[in-house]
Amino acid sequence: MDLKIILKAGKEKSLNRFHLWVFSGAVQYKEGNPADGDCVTVLTSDKKFIARGHYQNGSIMVRILTFIDEPIDVNFWEKRLKEALAMRKAIGLVDNKNTNVFRVLHGEGDHCPGLVIDNYNHTLVIQAHSIGIARQVDQIAEALIKVWGKSLMGVYTRGDQTLKNKENASELRKVLYGKVGETEVMENGYKFMVDIVEGQKTGFFIDQRDNRQLLSKYSKDKQVMNLFGYTGGFSVYALGGGAKEVHTIDVSAKAIEQANANISLNGLKGIHEGIAHDAFDFFKQLPTDYDIMVLDPPAFAKHQGALANAREAYRRLNQLAISSI
Repeated sequence: MDLKIILKAGKEKSLNRFHLWVFSGAVQYKEGNPADGDCVTVLTSDKKFIARGHYQNGSIMVRILTFIDEPIDVNFWEKRLKEALAMRKAIGLVDNKNTNVFRVLHGEGDHCPGLVIDNYNHTLVIQAHSIGIARQVDQIAEALIKVWGKSLMGVYTRGDQTLKNKENASELRKVLYGKVGETEVMENGYKFMVDIVEGQKTGFFIDQRDNRQLLSKYSKDKQVMNLFGYTGGFSVYALGGGAKEVHTIDVSAKAIEQANANISLNGLKGIHEGIAHDAFDFFKQLPTDYDIMVLDPPAFAKHQGALANAREAYRRLNQLAISSI
């Protein structure tokens, strides 16, 4: 049965501008009783086709995937992936001898709301941020295999954290193709070991690539603190940029162990010390006067109710850092 969402009169204007969300307030009624994650057809108030996407009962009721009357199947995902990969090739990320870790597909930016795919040296990690994507990960993996061909080493999916208590969440952390585990990647010529299965996010904070490169330009002969340092991404770049001494601080002893390993992997000069310690308590006993402090904290607000406490935590963190310089 074709599941349909019929909009109120005039509420198609944002979709005519190719906005990728349909809010619940724009919906006049539903046909076919869609369940969370179902593909639905969006119609104007006079029943004209306008888009198709994933349904989810909430303030964002439909995440639009296409404005063409076409099925959301393996062929659709293959087309979207080819488009995304072509864009990465155009900006020099594909077949780059100095960088083999990058975001292959980025949600709304690639017209695929709810979907993130990261490349770790030919091992691909799918992260589902909506139930619709979670229900189609097998099709997405099949499309990835077609697009990447023989160069593909493995496909892993994770989204159990973003889909907690939702349908399919407990089954969404699994290998879909090949072998997946710890793998070595290269970013701007620096080497990193990434734990795809157990690491945070999809294994590495890919979005900080340019910021890490920027840090290296300011680090020569400096004392650098990398707070919330995780596995030492900023620390590697700081030492690579000529820092005299770098301290990596993270509450996770396992992360510090990996940070130390990444420093060794690159054979960098300069002094590095990994410290497993609570970030806020660390300010009470700073071991040195730092020239540069890198603060890359986690998300303190996981939901709206935590926003006030999160703001206070961010304010306190920055105040501690500024007053320590």
